Amino acid sequence: MKPLDKDLDIKIRSLLRSCGQQAKQMATEGLQVFQKGPGDFVTNVDQMLDRQLTAEFSALFPQDGVITEENAASRQRFQERYSRLWCIDPLDGTDDFIHRQKDYAVMVGLLENEYPIAGWIYAPESDMSYFGGKDLGLWQAIGDMAPEPISIGEPKSSGAQTVVIGVKDRHHFGDAIADKVPEIKFGFSQGSFGLKVMNVILGHAGMYLYLNGRVKIWDTVGPLALAKTAGLVCCDLDGNPISYAPDAMDLESLAHQQSIVIGWASYIESLLPRMRAAIAQILQSEQSRL
Repeated sequence: MKPLDKDLDIKIRSLLRSCGQQAKQMATEGLQVFQKGPGDFVTNVDQMLDRQLTAEFSALFPQDGVITEENAASRQRFQERYSRLWCIDPLDGTDDFIHRQKDYAVMVGLLENEYPIAGWIYAPESDMSYFGGKDLGLWQAIGDMAPEPISIGEPKSSGAQTVVIGVKDRHHFGDAIADKVPEIKFGFSQGSFGLKVMNVILGHAGMYLYLNGRVKIWDTVGPLALAKTAGLVCCDLDGNPISYAPDAMDLESLAHQQSIVIGWASYIESLLPRMRAAIAQILQSEQSRL
C-alpha cells in the first residue's frame, strides 16, 4: 500500500481537518491548560485530539506503529520493530493555540525505515492543508476544495535574506548571528514547527534554524517529509543529515539530539558556516563562565 493511496489520503485529510476544526471551536468553550514541564503546556484539546487520532490511525493502519505527543506510552513503539511509524502531533504550536493566535496546526508524518516519506499539516485558522511526500509531489487544499500542486520557489536573492528562527533561539543567538551574517533578517516566528517549515518550502524564507533541543519526532517527521520532497536540505549545524536512527534520538522523550536546519541549498552553503561560528562563540562564552 502506498502511503498516499487516494482513498486513505482523503480519509487522513478529512480526519485532520475535522480535528482542527474541533480545536478551533473548543478554544472558546472551556479550554483547560495544564503545565507538563518548564515552559511546556498542554490543553484538554491536545489530549482529546490525541486520543481520537490514536484510535483512528490504529484502525486505519493496524500493522503500523503509532506515536503521539500526549501518549507517553506510545513512545515505546519507536524501539519496537515497526518498519512504518505514524508520528502525530495533535496540536503543533500549543502556546499559540492557548493565546488565541493563528499559527497552530494538526500534523501527521509517516516514518518508514527511519526515513520521513510523507506528511500532512492542517492549519485550522486558514483552513489550509499541506501534504505530500516522496515520489508523490506536494499539494495544498483550502477547506474541502480539490487539491492543487504547491508552487515551490527559492526566495529571490536580492535584498535581505530571510531566516526563520524561533523566539527562544532568537533571544539566545540572534544578536551573534546578525553580527556575523549582517545580510539576513529574521522572520516568521509562528508557534508551529510545521508552519515555519512551510514558509521555507513556499519561498517566503530561505532557511529555518531550530537550536534549543526540544523538538520531538512528532514535530519533525511530517514537515521534513515535505521539505525533502521540495528539494530542501535538512541537516544539523555541522551539515550532517537529520537522522531518525535510535542513536540520534533521546529514547525517553524522542527529542532530536541534533540541531535542525532546513533550507535551500544556496542559503545553506552561503550562510550556515558563519551562523555555526556565531553560535559556537556564544556557547563557548557560556561554558567559560561555568
